[in-house]
Amino acid sequence: MTLKSSKRGQVPPFIVMDVMRAAEERERAGEQVLHLEVGQPATRAPSKVIEAAHDALNTDVIGYTNAFGIWELRQAIADHYDATYGVTVDPEAVAVTTGSSGAFVLSFMAAFDPGDRVALASPGYPAYRNILTGLGVEVVDLPTTLEDNFQPTVARLQALDTPPDGLILASPSNPAGTMISPKEMEALVVYCHKNGVRLISDEIYHGITYGAPGVTALSHTQDAIIINSFSKYFSMTGWRLGWMIVPDDLHRTIECLAQNLFISPPTIAQQAGLAAFDCRDELEANIRQYARSRELLLDKLPQAGFTRLAPAEGAFFIYADVSEFTDDSREFCRRMLAETGVAATPGVDFDPTRGARFVRFSFAGDEGEIAEAADRLITWGS
Repeated sequence: MTLKSSKRGQVPPFIVMDVMRAAEERERAGEQVLHLEVGQPATRAPSKVIEAAHDALNTDVIGYTNAFGIWELRQAIADHYDATYGVTVDPEAVAVTTGSSGAFVLSFMAAFDPGDRVALASPGYPAYRNILTGLGVEVVDLPTTLEDNFQPTVARLQALDTPPDGLILASPSNPAGTMISPKEMEALVVYCHKNGVRLISDEIYHGITYGAPGVTALSHTQDAIIINSFSKYFSMTGWRLGWMIVPDDLHRTIECLAQNLFISPPTIAQQAGLAAFDCRDELEANIRQYARSRELLLDKLPQAGFTRLAPAEGAFFIYADVSEFTDDSREFCRRMLAETGVAATPGVDFDPTRGARFVRFSFAGDEGEIAEAADRLITWGS
């Protein structure tokens, strides 16, 4: 007898996790792997964060918190918007979440029904597409190119037969590391307002930029859902702590979903996260490290034959067009790992249609590893 299973779970894999598994298997066999595949900061969580976690373990009862998180952390996040962007945020609008992943689930469930249409840039973060697909929401691809900085534009949205129900933005983006300018952000916000499009702005790489700072959609609207995280700038990936700025009309809906799906975010991570905003010197030193690794790869990847690169304005990724070498980026990355020990992520993870011609390199890891990886790729390409 065959038991029924849900079609909701029949989504594509998050391929970078498959690459990580292949890299781990190579390491277990005693072979070296140089990790350029995953957006995992090699930098540790700030020292004050670790101290605060120890203090919480020693002094506090680690129980549930409010579904939207402890008030002190929500206030600290609101203060962060005032200090960083000059934007006033009511702490009541802040929802602390189980990583940005929890925020994606909550926002997509609260804002969209099965059959709704949500537009997003392609290439883009695969979990957007896969979560929406699992929820029965139709994904509307906006095929972007280097010419439009791998970011959505109003012109591409206007070219659709009808406006979508939602639009997801990411600036800086994953995998391309490109950014939306203040003028472009304003134009996209105006388009969404005029056409009744729910805007979700993924800002988890804010703080990790190499020129102009990131622009929050909150500078132009109070109707957008803003998603951010302690994972990237604060180097707290495994702490599973993120946040949302929730518009008034979705506040109670998202709260009820959070209560039922997650009960509350991790309590120790919340207590520790309070200290994160007092660690700017340490955090900015991390950004300088990423900047050095970025410059190294932007210099050496062309020497290895990778000449068509996205500008990597933020985050810690370089998106490379490898169509001169292959039309199968999964096989290309498999060979790269087998022959050089360098792990990278095939572009099909981010763009199911055109990603077979692209590879993403991460420079979030150890500086020495990145330098060695670049040298191996130069030798491999010669």
